[in-house]
Amino acid sequence: MRILLVEDDRVIATAIREQAEGEGHSVDWAARLDAADDALATAHFDLILLDLMLPDGRGLPFLRKLRAGGDKTPVIIMTALDQVSDRIDGLNAGADDYLVKPFDLTELSARIGAVSRRYSGNPNPCITLRDLSIDLAARRLLRAGKPVPLTAREWVLLEAFLQKPDQLLSKSLLEERLYSFDAEVESNTTEVHISRLRKKLGADIILTERGLGYRLAQP
Repeated sequence: MRILLVEDDRVIATAIREQAEGEGHSVDWAARLDAADDALATAHFDLILLDLMLPDGRGLPFLRKLRAGGDKTPVIIMTALDQVSDRIDGLNAGADDYLVKPFDLTELSARIGAVSRRYSGNPNPCITLRDLSIDLAARRLLRAGKPVPLTAREWVLLEAFLQKPDQLLSKSLLEERLYSFDAEVESNTTEVHISRLRKKLGADIILTERGLGYRLAQP
């Protein structure tokens, strides 16, 4: 997924970014709300991680503005505000989850996965596709009963296809999932990852529509 992290604490932001990128996600970091606005105006994000106390304002009005404008991007609030009333305000403003600082990074990872699955229309982390058994929560894949190791980038691509099984995914969309603004992307990087994924999952599991993109093969 491509994640927008809105957090002014550099230490916290660095830890979250390293955790998420280690799992294959791309993360764009905004330390201010105006920078977050600029990022949202120029790119599509699959998830927003939002602190509530930013140097140029509060996160809740920012979230309410997003929802009022029709933006349905899932949002996980991360904040030190731990009163029940704070959680209620956050959820009523349109947040999908509320995480109180300090939190364990593995818990954040689990909540990111849960929100992602919920928005993809399949909250069940276990999926069967042909001879593949996929556990998205545990990041475990079996092919004909045998474990198949995937890299973090390969997991991100597989999740992208599973979230939109009937849709054609363009190369640019997949690149957005894999890389943030400041990443240097070689022209054939996506093709290389797709090729490696096919070798592990089956040659005909991901179909190429030349000049358009890629599509997950139907069961």
